[in-house]
Amino acid sequence: MSAGRVVVVEDEALIRLDLVEMLTEAGYEVVGQAGDGETGLRVARAERPDVVLMDVKMPVLDGISAAEVLAAEGVAPIVLLTAFSQSDLVDRALAAGVQGYVVKPFSMADLRPAIEIARARFAEVAGLRGDVADLADRLAARKLVDRAKAALMAQLGWDEQQAFAWLQRAAMDGRRSMAEVARGVLEQGAGRPGPPPR
Repeated sequence: MSAGRVVVVEDEALIRLDLVEMLTEAGYEVVGQAGDGETGLRVARAERPDVVLMDVKMPVLDGISAAEVLAAEGVAPIVLLTAFSQSDLVDRALAAGVQGYVVKPFSMADLRPAIEIARARFAEVAGLRGDVADLADRLAARKLVDRAKAALMAQLGWDEQQAFAWLQRAAMDGRRSMAEVARGVLEQGAGRPGPPPR
């Protein structure tokens, strides 16, 4: 069983071949290779690997710029490979959304932890994005229900509890969410909703 699917983006062919061999021997499946950042973007988007290993200094599009695009699109975690460890490069890599950074020369003992940490961090960030989206949806639904309650109160002279109870009952009776009922109230008006619940 594969330890994970990897795309290798490295402009120096010998280093790329060594890296592919090292990864394969360690149980990873190399699903794509590229010699420049732009091609690396295309390959990573097409393959959706578990991780992208990318050199920093490359022709056409450098590794940090390519990593920034992949991170923004949420394609895969990125581990940058570089001969340089200057703090400005590390800062740029962090700002680009890179999850790992390995300085050449490296061995599989250096790569494996970087790959696994990058995958874990990427999964964590994806989970947080999902949580934020869920919270945003719930907040939007709550605002919709509040606006519908206010509309019912204004149109029918109900108090807040009566308006909420009516929305709740209409949602249960119609097997819809309260947000859907609220949207209907706001789009079509309350119509004749019947007596307020006691």
